[in-house]
Amino acid sequence: MDATGLAPVVDGLFAMGEDGLALLGSRCSACGTYYFPKLESFCRNPDCASESFEQVRLSRTGKLWSFTNSCYQPPAPYVSADPFVPYAIAAVELDREKMIVLGQVVDGVGVEDLRAGMEMELVPGTLLDAGDPGTKSTWNWRPVAGDVK
Repeated sequence: MDATGLAPVVDGLFAMGEDGLALLGSRCSACGTYYFPKLESFCRNPDCASESFEQVRLSRTGKLWSFTNSCYQPPAPYVSADPFVPYAIAAVELDREKMIVLGQVVDGVGVEDLRAGMEMELVPGTLLDAGDPGTKSTWNWRPVAGDVK
């Protein structure tokens, strides 16, 4: 269980802290390249041969790089609401790391509310689970207050 009282959808992807939810990534100790999810084997930067990484909490904010909507019910093993409700998916460029991280947008915000370049923030989310609906925690993207159309 995490700080929300829910089991994470995948252990080690994110954590709750004093400043809220954060994705857990890694940073190459030699060249400074960031990775998400965490990388622990070898640096994928072709100019670096390091195998040393530090775990880091990634930026909680970024700019919306791209977005789309999911208007069809995904196939199993994904579990969705019944009836299925379309949702938006965001590709957000993290402020510090300048890397793109995908995620579902919070309920109530659709593609009509989004625009490239708007500020987004990471917030806790919940996924349905076939064995016990509503017991898996994840992350969602939400427009920063005042930045919604």
